[in-house]
Amino acid sequence: MKYMIASDIHGSACYCRDMLAAFDREGADRLLLLGDLLYHGPRNDLPAEYAPKEVLALLNAHKRQIFCVRGNCDTEVDQMVLDFPILADYCLLTAGSRLIFATHGHHYNTSKLPSLQPGDILLHGHTHIPAWESFGAGCLYLNPGSVSIPKEGSEHSYMTLDSAQGKTEFLWKTLNGSVFHSLVL
Repeated sequence: MKYMIASDIHGSACYCRDMLAAFDREGADRLLLLGDLLYHGPRNDLPAEYAPKEVLALLNAHKRQIFCVRGNCDTEVDQMVLDFPILADYCLLTAGSRLIFATHGHHYNTSKLPSLQPGDILLHGHTHIPAWESFGAGCLYLNPGSVSIPKEGSEHSYMTLDSAQGKTEFLWKTLNGSVFHSLVL
């Protein structure tokens, strides 16, 4: 199974189109969105080509391939127009023998941890900064960065999780597909 993981679209139609083009290019089975889909929120500047209605149409066209967790800018009103569930605070995946706790990052993060066991992975967006850091008892924190509003000089980015041929590999990529970090578990 191959996942593409992205976060923080914030209503940018041009970056949503770029993300979906990357999804097609990756040939991933599923697209996991880590929240903040349609709105920019009060702490962010408007992203390029801010058009939430266009973003919802683009995402709805892929509704069978998308699963999502709720970000701090996502609301029940957003759920009324999106054709896939977006209001769960987290989801659980596996990568080999490791559990992945995927969330947006505003409720659960390295400062406020969910119940993790040694070796588990905390995956979240929210900060708009790519990350791959060890913490605690052999746990790992991963962040794909932001599709539309990267921060601290990072690129517009996403990541993939591929569990093929008996290995689990995470790749961080720019929206044009250039790999800037990889991690094999």
